[in-house]
Amino acid sequence: MACDVFDREDVRWMRLALKLAKKMKGQTAPNPCVGAVLVKDGELIASGYHRGAGTPHAEVVALKRAGERAVGSTLYVTLEPCCHYGRTPPCVDSIISAKVKRVVVATIDPNPLVNGKGIEKLLEAGVEVKVGVLEREAKTLIEDFAKYITTGMPFVTLKLASSLDGKIATKLGDARWITSEASRKIAHMLRREHSAVMVGINTAINDDPELTVRLVKATRQPIRIVVDSKAKLPPSSKLCKTLDEAPLWLATTKHADKRRLEELERLGVKILIVDDEDGKVEMVSLMRKLGEMGVMSLLIEGGGEVAWSALKANVVDRVVWFIAPIIIGGRDAKHSVGGEGVEKVSEAFKLQDVKVRRIGCEVLIDGRLRVADMP
Repeated sequence: MACDVFDREDVRWMRLALKLAKKMKGQTAPNPCVGAVLVKDGELIASGYHRGAGTPHAEVVALKRAGERAVGSTLYVTLEPCCHYGRTPPCVDSIISAKVKRVVVATIDPNPLVNGKGIEKLLEAGVEVKVGVLEREAKTLIEDFAKYITTGMPFVTLKLASSLDGKIATKLGDARWITSEASRKIAHMLRREHSAVMVGINTAINDDPELTVRLVKATRQPIRIVVDSKAKLPPSSKLCKTLDEAPLWLATTKHADKRRLEELERLGVKILIVDDEDGKVEMVSLMRKLGEMGVMSLLIEGGGEVAWSALKANVVDRVVWFIAPIIIGGRDAKHSVGGEGVEKVSEAFKLQDVKVRRIGCEVLIDGRLRVADMP
């Protein structure tokens, strides 16, 4: 049953469950990250979190750790327990079998196969259920899964780092380093939290990045994607030389150099031929293909042309923008967002639910874009 008023104990234990779930953010795709806590007589008796597709769900991990102590306990879980067979059996069956007295759920599962059915089954079995404790936090935690499971499209975060005047590089292309190591560490955490990370061909050539997670721990590396309409990516690039560390996909078009594509494919690069618009990779088509291939979330790291293409196509859900207190200047310096831009300020892309955070003397702006319906 949904409830709007929660006691401090429910909030306290759900906060712990959310903290556990966040440990594996980005590492469980295509499953959501979930945390669970078992409490009895006001004391924690067991906890758990989901580690990845095919492994036990958070509730089952906690129940197994608790054993017979689970009888008569309260289970706090960040997402509605599943009631269907997937790679693992239904969690509701394990909860009922363990004779858990009460289940507190942060948010309903957006998966159409569950979506309230798990709660119904628990209620039918005589289990007391409360829904909505720290719901907003829980929904934010699984926003990538929610979009993916309901639309088949990846949740897209656009990450930018610029000077005060909006530059991402000097007129000579120098971009190292605009932001501090502390900000770069957060950027690596963002890579860890996404299924894939994407850049445009100009960034791939000029910056020669690796696009791997290095400054924080990760159980798996994101898929690296280069938007390269004409297949200009050099086989000598760091991206191609680190194929043993992380997969590399090339999003290109029918106009690409076939010999170069064959050469890259022999190295182990996965080639994605997608629809084009004026000879350039069409973003909505690419997102659909990535969704079909199981990419639940995508981090776009640049450059300016790819950033604009994604914004123009209305595929961006979240914007994370690092701003350093430096001024680069120069009409020929590279801008954070390129393209033709909007014609009127009223047409500008607007962020909502904005959070502003200081990182030393730098500023991080984090907000969501209201995405229009996909064509």
